[in-house]
Formats: sequence, C-alpha cells, structure tokens
Amino acid sequence: MHFELIKEYRDAFDEEQFKEKYSDVLNKYDYIVGDIGYEKLRLVGFYRDDKKKVEFDKRYSLIQDYLLEYCNFGCAYFILRKITKEEQKELGLKPEEKPSE
Repeated sequence: MHFELIKEYRDAFDEEQFKEKYSDVLNKYDYIVGDIGYEKLRLVGFYRDDKKKVEFDKRYSLIQDYLLEYCNFGCAYFILRKITKEEQKELGLKPEEKPSE
C-alpha cells in the first residue's frame, strides 16, 4: 500500500513510527490521520466525502473537526492519502505488504 503525505504539522510524520503503528484495520480507509499526544502516535482512518454508506464523522471533510475535538490543542499531526490501485499503475508503483509514504 502506498500513501501520499498531504499535510504535516510540526514535523509529525516519522515513517518508521508510522509503519510500527499501522494496522490492517486501516486498509479500508482513504485517508489516515496521525496525531501525537504525550509522545505517542495515534492513527485514525477517514473516507472520501463521496463514499456512500459510511459514518458521517468518518468523512474527509470532518478531519479538522476531529483534530479540534479529539486531539490535544496544537498537537503535531499529519494526513496521508491512500494512493488508489489505478494511480499506482500509472506511477509504476508495485503493491507492498507494509505501508509506505
């Protein structure tokens, strides 16, 4: 699986830390938000806004609300977008077992 780093606040993204924390449960999401509180990384998944039959509060457009309501004020965070299979083919990327940026 491949990801694109689309937002990083306060140098939050650490690839090794991300790989250690990543779980297969997150494979179904289109976006992954990582926030750091008390020196620990937490990962939460979100879906594209146009995806049907998903929880309202798990949509991409509500990531800012999540950061304001559930994260420590001013915490370091990042947002990753999962690169689709079609994009992977266009870019010549090979599928991977472990996630990478």
